[in-house]
Amino acid sequence: MINVLIAEDQAIVRNGLKMIIEQDADIFVAAEAENGKDALSLLETVQIDLILMDVRMPVMDGLEATKQIRAKYPHIKILILTTFNDEEYAIRAFQEGANGFLLKNADSAALINSIKSCLAGGMSIHADVAAKVMPKLLNENRRHKQTELIDTLTAREVEVVKHVGLGKTNKEIAGELYLSVGTVKNHLTQILQKLELRDRTQLAIFAVKNDLI
Repeated sequence: MINVLIAEDQAIVRNGLKMIIEQDADIFVAAEAENGKDALSLLETVQIDLILMDVRMPVMDGLEATKQIRAKYPHIKILILTTFNDEEYAIRAFQEGANGFLLKNADSAALINSIKSCLAGGMSIHADVAAKVMPKLLNENRRHKQTELIDTLTAREVEVVKHVGLGKTNKEIAGELYLSVGTVKNHLTQILQKLELRDRTQLAIFAVKNDLI
């Protein structure tokens, strides 16, 4: 049985959601909350698998609640359910750890499928939102990965990357950094491996794109 908590400030909407999702024999609404703060409190006493989370609620909104719940209860899945087709809401929701983002105009089958998809480890996102949000999320993930890669470099390796970005030869780099040409070549070999790049040209482009020069 899937235990669900509905966090929604409008009672009539909570009742409607409960009726819809309990049509599925595998899902049970174990608790209801009027805001994010109440949802957090309920989690201390009720075993919950997934939270249907509204965004705009009094006391504590759904995005802040998602952030706090994800930090304290990382195993609980969170499906944002909102009337607002706003890409900034969606992006922040996923940044805070939401597992899905669904609009309230979705049909009953989509809601139930989204709940089960989130519990299975998938990311459920409304089609109207996905086209706007996914490219930004993917770009952000790429930027995050590149930052992590840069962090693997030593201070000396970063200096070498900067000089490559400026178009300098190994001999010129060696002269600037008071190294032997062989040492510069060794640094470049290590750098290319760490940054997952193929050659010097890609490294120069990497330096420019990541503002290393």
